Amino acid sequence: MRNLLPILTIVAVILGLWYLAVGPMNFRLALDAATRGGADVTPATPDEQGQTGLIRLMLDNPDVMPAAYAFERPRLPQPQAVVVEIYENTIGLARRCEWQGFGAERDNWSPLSDGCLRVIENRRSLIFHAWQTLAPTLLGFAIGTGLGILLAVGIVYNRTMDLSVMPWAIASQTIPILAIAPMVIVVLNAVGIQGLLPKSLISSYLSFFPVVVGMVKGLRSPGPMDLDLLRTYSASGAQEFWKLRLPSSLPYLFASLKIGIAAALVGTIVAELPTGARFGLGSRLLTGSYYGQTVQIWAALFMAAICAALLVWLIGAVEKRTLTRLGLVR
Repeated sequence: MRNLLPILTIVAVILGLWYLAVGPMNFRLALDAATRGGADVTPATPDEQGQTGLIRLMLDNPDVMPAAYAFERPRLPQPQAVVVEIYENTIGLARRCEWQGFGAERDNWSPLSDGCLRVIENRRSLIFHAWQTLAPTLLGFAIGTGLGILLAVGIVYNRTMDLSVMPWAIASQTIPILAIAPMVIVVLNAVGIQGLLPKSLISSYLSFFPVVVGMVKGLRSPGPMDLDLLRTYSASGAQEFWKLRLPSSLPYLFASLKIGIAAALVGTIVAELPTGARFGLGSRLLTGSYYGQTVQIWAALFMAAICAALLVWLIGAVEKRTLTRLGLVR
């Protein structure tokens, strides 16, 4: 409970600020709707309202504030609206599948029933779209991690690569991902490569750099005394790598993997935006922006955050188990 209390306090503060921001963010929309509905508002015309400050409008029209919190297509939805949207497109959709005869009876509903399994294939489901984003994310993360580790080993053991490749790796991260993603996808589509691989390459582009930096730092972390001790034992270069440098680099590697997996998820979502993808969290964001469905946009954002948190937690669990077995942590 002592560890949970700070987290709950931060969450409560964020929710409180969110609720406070809903009214001002949606007030002009509610005031415009009230004006069109013939309500008595001050000022009376939209032109005058546009020239009046928001705070002044709120003070002159306090009766409009409740409508700002109940607006159908708000600029900023309330937190419970986002929660309901996520529920309706995950668990709620699974329940409806059950009740329509896909699996067990209504009274026997369970999270592992046929309806829940089939909702993964339902294109209205956030779980379906999350998986469409996670698949290239995991593939791109694997590619980026593998390339990053190999590049880090080369940089540590080869001075030429250290002086030539490392600056290019740093410079590559200065290119905006929004600029490079459409070019990569268009070029790959021109040569007939579509589907999972183009998005995976974009996610690997964002994930490999943290792995390179962390792995280089980790491989160089053993001190001179540790290296001298291995030399007194006549250890070979391979033994030095496997018995000293690699174990010493694991804490740095896992820290960079947590950053890399989150960056890979962002890369996949960005790759889905310029292509007009029909599936994935990026497509949900794009569709929501086209049709003014802000609740759908926020639900997709929260689903992406949930996916990132689960992936980071999974890497953390593997890290704890691995480092414990190696005796690096207790």
